[in-house]
Formats: sequence, structure tokens, C-alpha cells
Amino acid sequence: MDVKITIIDREGTSHEVDAPTDMAMNLMEVIRSYELAPEGTIGICGGMAMCASCQCYVQSETELREKEDDEEAMLAEAFYVEDNSRLSCQIPITKDLEGLVVELAPSED
Repeated sequence: MDVKITIIDREGTSHEVDAPTDMAMNLMEVIRSYELAPEGTIGICGGMAMCASCQCYVQSETELREKEDDEEAMLAEAFYVEDNSRLSCQIPITKDLEGLVVELAPSED
């Protein structure tokens, strides 16, 4: 089953995408698979919460899993952090994400 997610890229363009809930993907991998961020500017650490290249801002009221310590620590050091910042690699794609809206944070370089 797919869920509809809206991803606003770094240019401000909104993309409604279908994200599969049955492939154990995370949001960063979905963003990469739709090529919504230039190669090499997102998910640089491979989704290990060891960089903040996949940081995004959650724009919807969607209920997300609590941040784990790794994610909190990484966001504490990242640039452009807002109250609604999350690392997209730490957001697994589940049916609960239907209607999620996220905006990609600016690239740090």
C-alpha cells in the first residue's frame, strides 16, 4: 500500500508522491528515489543519523515517531534547525504518514 506524501524541494516546488509502506523505506530514501534533491546533497551518511543532509521541516500535523538520541544530537549540531526539524532518514514510511507534508531544509554547503 502506498501513502501520499507532499515533499517541497529546496527550490520551493511541491511534489505529491506515492511512498510504498511495504518496502521498509524511510523518507530520505523516498526523496532520493524521486530525485527531489541533487545527488550527493541528501543522505550523505547513508541514513545513519550521522549527518544532517536529509533534514526536513514537518509542515503537517502528522503524528511522527519520537526523535531518538542520535537524531536529537545531530539536529543539535545542524544548520537551519527549526522546531519542526527532523532527519528524514529517521522517519520510516508507514500508513500513518498519509498526508504528511515536509519541506527540505537548505543544503549546508
